[in-house]
Amino acid sequence: MNRDARRQVFERLRRHNPHPTTELEYRTPFELLIAVMLSAQATDVSVNKATKRLFAVADTPEAMAGLGVRGIKPYIKTIGLYNTKARNIIATCRLLCSRHAGQVPRGREELEALPGVGRKTANVVLNTAFGEPTIAVDTHIFRVSNRTGIAAGKTPLAVEKRLLKTVPEEFRRDAHHWLILHGRYVCTARQPNCDRCIISDLCDLKRKHP
Repeated sequence: MNRDARRQVFERLRRHNPHPTTELEYRTPFELLIAVMLSAQATDVSVNKATKRLFAVADTPEAMAGLGVRGIKPYIKTIGLYNTKARNIIATCRLLCSRHAGQVPRGREELEALPGVGRKTANVVLNTAFGEPTIAVDTHIFRVSNRTGIAAGKTPLAVEKRLLKTVPEEFRRDAHHWLILHGRYVCTARQPNCDRCIISDLCDLKRKHP
């Protein structure tokens, strides 16, 4: 996809959804961090159901650390990999209290040093909570970027670097949410809905297989 087509893609996505945001429900950077940690291999709907109950009793690192691994499990047991996630969340909360005065750090290295927080989670927090122009590449964004030709790459990191290099600066802050929503509801994995896609005429797949 050339530069002009890529700009048109994001101009159309912006017109369609001027203020995109995550579908995870949160009120603070800490709640977002916990929600994103829970979202691995889980739907946002299932995470929101769990965090609604969890955040009602523990919405700070101190309070959540106080639950302990055993205490947090009943709130997240409907989420996949909940045993591992429980251990990581409690360990992260304890580090937030001991190293960061109970605040979510705004630096990538500090975020990725937290148990259970990888590059994708750090990117989501940096972008959504702190407004940084980062792009977290999940399965939806990886698929959309490669399928459409917006940013081809063999690995999520390669796609991320390509997106950061080629997405015009004015669209970079919101690109993550536009692409993930497009992949979730339009450019789906098994059967993309090309007939209702607002960028289908610019898409590499559509041009190759009209």
